[in-house]
Amino acid sequence: MSDTAGWCLIESDPGVFTELIRELGVTGAQVEELWTLDNSLFDSIKPVHGLIFLFRWIGDDQPDGPIVRDSRIEKIFFAQQVINNACATQAILSVLFNCRHPSIELGSTLTEFKEFSQKFDANLKGLALSNSQKIRSVHNSFGRSGSIFEFDDSAKPKSKDEEAYHFVAIVPIDGRLYELDGLKEGPIDLGLIKPNTDWIEAAKPFIEKRINKYKEGEVHFNLMAVVTDRKLILERRLLALQTEDLDKDTKLAQENSLRMQIDDEDDKMKRYKIENARRKHNYLPLIVEILKLLAKDGKLVPLYERAKAKTLEREKQKMGKT
Repeated sequence: MSDTAGWCLIESDPGVFTELIRELGVTGAQVEELWTLDNSLFDSIKPVHGLIFLFRWIGDDQPDGPIVRDSRIEKIFFAQQVINNACATQAILSVLFNCRHPSIELGSTLTEFKEFSQKFDANLKGLALSNSQKIRSVHNSFGRSGSIFEFDDSAKPKSKDEEAYHFVAIVPIDGRLYELDGLKEGPIDLGLIKPNTDWIEAAKPFIEKRINKYKEGEVHFNLMAVVTDRKLILERRLLALQTEDLDKDTKLAQENSLRMQIDDEDDKMKRYKIENARRKHNYLPLIVEILKLLAKDGKLVPLYERAKAKTLEREKQKMGKT
């Protein structure tokens, strides 16, 4: 998709989001998927700088707190969503632009954008984001390469029952918890974070409330966390271990454990690159050529008939079970 085109849908996946922010020039951060709200998982990925929550959008959904309209808005980077399909990247940037952790550096592209748009109101921030060719180009590079043909989405019939999904960010800022939803007028104040407590504990009730809106067995949400680069943390621990006063065996065991975890992080990043390369590759020309060869050899129709027969047989078996 070219820079002059719109914003494409991208997959809600930690590998996509991690590579996306790194291609934007961010260092010291990565994205982890959360499959539970247990403290043990959060403890293993600390520090957590913000949450990215994907959920099935309900049009009349009411916010869980008041919209911020006072002077606090000057300290919160909030952009309204003014274009379709941009909410994933917008939620990621909402976390990064409001993060003050020293381990995370935005890089020149995002630093320049933040400084350029800092004094804009929420709507102008959204317009600036939607018109950023660099950010849009990186975002669109993670869209699935689906076809050698171009389709006009506006010409597609829309079902009234078609489900829409939306990303929001949940972040701690100056001792309070906020939800940053580009479809709202401003940041949503979710309340005070109790002193000497992890802000994640304050966020859990709001996440659980959103999840509980769906029927049991339905999967209409996904939760991810923006965290400090795991390899960076492990390497720092390994370096600090050299100066600790431990017996030889204990130190060796801890060193080996840390090195194994570092290797796991390297393997994960390599896997992300492979998966993203496959997402971006257009396999349709290859499929078309295979179909042409099968047709030329007289194998295409028999294969189709066999597949059709198997499908009908499976449907009969399902009907029989019901």
